[in-house]
Amino acid sequence: MKTSKIEWTEATWNPSTGCNKVTAGCKHCYAETMAKRLKAMGAPGYENGFEFTLMPERLDMPMRIKKPTKFFVNSMSDLFHEEMPFDYLDRVFDVMRATPQHTYQILTKREKILEEYCKTRDIPDNVWLGVTVEFKKAKHRIDILRNIEARIRFLSVEPLLEDLGELDLTNIHWVIVGGESGPKARPMKPEWALRVMRQCQEQNAAFFFKQWGTWGGDGVRRSKKANGRVLAGQEWNEEPEYDVV
Repeated sequence: MKTSKIEWTEATWNPSTGCNKVTAGCKHCYAETMAKRLKAMGAPGYENGFEFTLMPERLDMPMRIKKPTKFFVNSMSDLFHEEMPFDYLDRVFDVMRATPQHTYQILTKREKILEEYCKTRDIPDNVWLGVTVEFKKAKHRIDILRNIEARIRFLSVEPLLEDLGELDLTNIHWVIVGGESGPKARPMKPEWALRVMRQCQEQNAAFFFKQWGTWGGDGVRRSKKANGRVLAGQEWNEEPEYDVV
């Protein structure tokens, strides 16, 4: 567990690590690169590199923190990975349920497993559920998410790889948009991000613009920091309305 530089959260908690690629959005996975680096450094928990691995010794970490904290759960994996046992997943949710002072943000590309799990279980109010929608073929994930009972449902439109077209944001509370970073990053066109922003405004979903990434809005390649987070003349840091218990 550590504080995070991810703009829309405060800290990360990884009760499992490792994953495998499922869509084009995974092509340049930052977590895979980081896991390989951590393995080379001999960091605890990354002996298996990016192979999916349960980390039961990390389960109680949030319970040691009293200060209300916003956690991105499994920044280095997918909580709904195919190899994740549901009984272990129950233990993860038990920790989240037992720490109502915290907020937990869960993001997945495996919407069918998310749907299966949630059919027979209640999701605690302090858990936000999200799916990644990086291109048009992934828009079906939104339809699955909107029908799951969760207090906050959100989309990660990152890396945004093409114009998504029309979006139905019914029962979606928050949308995060961002471009790709890294040496092989694919550019994001400004009009793609602006179209998502306008639809959020029209449909009353909070809009958060995370970054341009390696390619700026002017099509110039720079560092992620240099390209910044300004879209349409401002930074967009909207979040869904939510009261921590």
